[in-house]
Amino acid sequence: MRYANEILELINTSHEHLTAEEIFLRMKEQYPGVVLATIYNNLNHLHAEGKIRKVTVEGHPDRYDRATRHDHLVCSKCGDLTDIILDDFTEQLQSQIRDSILSYDLQIRYICPACRKQTNQK
Repeated sequence: MRYANEILELINTSHEHLTAEEIFLRMKEQYPGVVLATIYNNLNHLHAEGKIRKVTVEGHPDRYDRATRHDHLVCSKCGDLTDIILDDFTEQLQSQIRDSILSYDLQIRYICPACRKQTNQK
């Protein structure tokens, strides 16, 4: 797919969890002719191939992340995502269900420091 490698590079080098629209705006700087539908098509293709992760947080647009194994802290107020590295729970989960697990995404809810600070100021 056209732009797939560039989008993959953008996601893999970003320190943020980008939305499709944010990826579109960044890609448009280098490729002025790119359209949002092309970005979505490439993201769907990259996700289907397992090259990127799609992170869904209720009430917020989907965000895209590198495919390496990690989990997320999710702010319950603003929806901000922060990477967190935890032990791999695959073996423990498989022993409990007595079956194979292909993958899992763990999201731990909390209130981020910015939202805590904002709440304390009110």
